[in-house]
Amino acid sequence: MTNQVELLDGPPPELRFRRRIRLAPAMRELWQARELVRSLVERELRAQYKQAVLGFAWAIITPVALMLVFSLFISRVTNIDTGGVPYVLFTYLGLLPWTFFSGSLMRGGLSLLTNSSLLNKVYCPRESFPLAGVISAGIDTMLAALVLGVLFVLTGFAPKATSVFIPLLLLVQVAFTLGLTLLVSAVVVYFRDLRHALPLILQFGILATPVAYGFDAIPPSFRTLYAVLNPLGPVIDGYRRVVLLGQLPDWDGFLIATVSSTVILAGSYLLFKHLEAGFPDLV
Repeated sequence: MTNQVELLDGPPPELRFRRRIRLAPAMRELWQARELVRSLVERELRAQYKQAVLGFAWAIITPVALMLVFSLFISRVTNIDTGGVPYVLFTYLGLLPWTFFSGSLMRGGLSLLTNSSLLNKVYCPRESFPLAGVISAGIDTMLAALVLGVLFVLTGFAPKATSVFIPLLLLVQVAFTLGLTLLVSAVVVYFRDLRHALPLILQFGILATPVAYGFDAIPPSFRTLYAVLNPLGPVIDGYRRVVLLGQLPDWDGFLIATVSSTVILAGSYLLFKHLEAGFPDLV
């Protein structure tokens, strides 16, 4: 009778498996796998553009096409306050962070599924796959950033000295993007519908993010909650302030975005490590 009760209640606590996550050993293991990450990035870029006639030019064409659409239609329909900055610069500087974010989610978020054969054959930190997707999206964004220099020349507008704050903004942007990418890559293994819903979510996301419009278009009473839910908004606003307007970032919004991004990154990484034991059986 006692044995039957124990079977119903599960194994004794001392026999239950507890997955312990230690940050230092995990980071050391990821660093040791850096050559694999490099190979995955190269493989991702080759697969992305190998059959394309224009090749890496698509990394530039996509944000430029969106910039033209916003400039020809949205700016003519609505009155967008750019602070005297040419709208093409205003919107393209918002498109660059968005391009990095959306590209990271599409590549890194689906990386465990697209690398399923390799995942079951090679032992490595599973976060290597979404990390490689984020890095490859970052390379595309750096190529697209070259157009920004051309726009500065064509418009006769020069970046401001406050651009020295860009690395600080970039750090928060990367933390938020990497956190969501880890989250999506883990969840999509268990819920495959997310794979099909992700492009639709990103289409709505670009409208809900101040890319084609300014952060001041968001109602003041909602900005704090917005910064918590979408740290990319204050980050884009920060880029425009420091690069185009010669202003300091809005420190209140930026602090909220920093805290939110840090929490998202830490929480997503912990969830990823907890779920990774089931990846080989599901991909």
